[in-house]
Amino acid sequence: MAELLLELFSEEIPARMQARAAEELRRLVTEKLKAAGLDFAKAESFVTPRRLALGVHGLPVQQPDVSEEKKGPRVGSPDPAIQGFLKSTGLASLDQAEQRDTGKGVFWFAVTRKTGAATAAVLPGLVSEAIAGLAWPKSMRFASQGFRWVRPLHAIAAMFDGKPLKGSFDLDGAILEFGDKSRGHRFLSPGAFPVAALADYRHRLKEHYVILDQAERRAEILRQAEVKAGEAGLKLRHDEGLLDEVTGLVEWPVVLMGRIDGAFMSLPPEVLTGSMRAHQKYFSLVDHHGKLAPRFLVVANMEAKDKGAAIVAGNERVLRARLSDAQFFWDQDRKTRLEARLPALKDIVFHARLGTVAEKMVRVKALALDLAKSIPGAEATKVGRAVELAKADLVTGMVGEFPELQGVMGRYYALAEGEAPEVAHAIAEHYSPLGPNDACPTAPVSVAVALADKIDILVGFFAIDEKPTGSKDPFALRRAALGAIRLIVENRLRLSLREVFRKADFLLGEQMAGMTGKLDAEELLSFFADRLKVALKEKGVRHDLIAAVFALGGEDDLVRLLARVDALARFLATEDGAHLLTAQKRAANILRIEEKKDGKSYEGAADSTLFRAEAEKALARALEGAAERVYHAVAKEDFTGAMAAMAELRAPVDAFFDTVTVNDANQDLRANRLRLLSRIRATLGLVADFSKIEG
Repeated sequence: MAELLLELFSEEIPARMQARAAEELRRLVTEKLKAAGLDFAKAESFVTPRRLALGVHGLPVQQPDVSEEKKGPRVGSPDPAIQGFLKSTGLASLDQAEQRDTGKGVFWFAVTRKTGAATAAVLPGLVSEAIAGLAWPKSMRFASQGFRWVRPLHAIAAMFDGKPLKGSFDLDGAILEFGDKSRGHRFLSPGAFPVAALADYRHRLKEHYVILDQAERRAEILRQAEVKAGEAGLKLRHDEGLLDEVTGLVEWPVVLMGRIDGAFMSLPPEVLTGSMRAHQKYFSLVDHHGKLAPRFLVVANMEAKDKGAAIVAGNERVLRARLSDAQFFWDQDRKTRLEARLPALKDIVFHARLGTVAEKMVRVKALALDLAKSIPGAEATKVGRAVELAKADLVTGMVGEFPELQGVMGRYYALAEGEAPEVAHAIAEHYSPLGPNDACPTAPVSVAVALADKIDILVGFFAIDEKPTGSKDPFALRRAALGAIRLIVENRLRLSLREVFRKADFLLGEQMAGMTGKLDAEELLSFFADRLKVALKEKGVRHDLIAAVFALGGEDDLVRLLARVDALARFLATEDGAHLLTAQKRAANILRIEEKKDGKSYEGAADSTLFRAEAEKALARALEGAAERVYHAVAKEDFTGAMAAMAELRAPVDAFFDTVTVNDANQDLRANRLRLLSRIRATLGLVADFSKIEG
């Protein structure tokens, strides 16, 4: 068995594209290997800023022989049919064909045996196809070639069984021959060196100051960072996203520590960390009390003779200039109150068909005040004030320079102006939660403002038919729905979503001409149901149970819905629940078949005078009693009690199916028993649509 080693050497690949590109290269090559009948033991891909690499282990040195069969005409068929068969198969005469009895007569068969080609002869074309098929989110066309790629592709090293593959790649203007050499670090060891197998390749790269494995590179950055922080008596402020990004920027990481001028430490911590992270890719450090320290860590891509002194000095100079800008904006912004900035929001278009940001916030204020009635502790005056000021920081100099600080700066400015803490915190938190790992607001005022903002976005874009399609969601409506769901569920808000949607739709129609009645509330509720399934998937909640409860219709209180789902899940986990689900499906199947055959429905009450078997009478009594108990339990939101009432149906339902023939010869008895089955379906349907439940 042999090994394929492939390296695509290029200019720097953007960090955000690297992981996907490595995985895509592995997928493309392995799929083509399988299509060529070449099995393998393992394939692993790697990426650095300047190279994509792939190792495929356990490849055969030759393709397996294959045998192809083609069925021809029946023996004794007319000559034209025989000649057409010979021509299509490439046979000279019928002597080269076989006769086989298929059970439906004797037919001619052509059997062609093909000897497998040498793997080394197959791989060049396969590799070229994979390179050409590698898609990038953004690509370039270069002056010397028509081929599009993420960055200029300089060299391809392709080795099989320790020997270079004979092949090339057409750059549509230049030919890139496959070679047997790689290149080291751009500055520390730029020369070429020969490679053979993956293990040797990785070792030789490290000798030339390149750590090939991104996981190893990441771990090395983290190790060095924690050592540097510890030496200064500080702690690293962990940032997984930044660590991933920096790993994609360096091939030979060297962590260095720099200083932040003390004059800038009076700036809000978010300004310091945001500036260092977003623009400079620096790691922040904190002291043992968790307070931001006047230090930062920068990851250089080389070892310097002066131990990085010049690199640190250069980065300190750049940071000083950027923080000087931040200091200027911080000082200037505080000279103008947030309230005085509100007229400028009229000049910012939220969406051409949904008005300006100022108009949007008029809607959000009215909706937030309405929501506040259902949120304990949400004081109306503070909710209204928070909404008024929520977007004011969008027109500050600081947010103009650092957009990622919107909301955060609003809080600082509001506190400095003497606004109530609840108002200031709501300004900062009204964008949250931004994702599954983002904290969900719990303060009543923050919850009201954040929820109103998200509902207005969802209702507005659904009303103008700008809904997500497939993987496209340009207005982040899925994220908005997930955020709204978390705000409702985690704060246990008792709201009718339909009523909230209608209120938001009314406000939109009242403000924007021609928008009245454009929203399909049921469509938006269905969208919420889909997002709810996604949100609860990681918690192990079955999507079919959510669908079963939503299918009842009318249920739009998420807290109540989830309580019902939880009770249903616990019920189905019991023996009684599992048996009753089976019985319900049996009853539903019988009804579906018989109603289709008879062309009518058997909904309605059964006639007790037509009961003949004791099991019929017992089931009818049990269904009547269970229906009453379930109805009252559901009305009190005692879903556990409702399920307990359902559990009592197991014995009479089992007895009915064991002893009663539904399709009796007597048509009156048959129809009555089918109506009894419909009562089973209807009674169980008081708690969920069991037809939606899998299993």
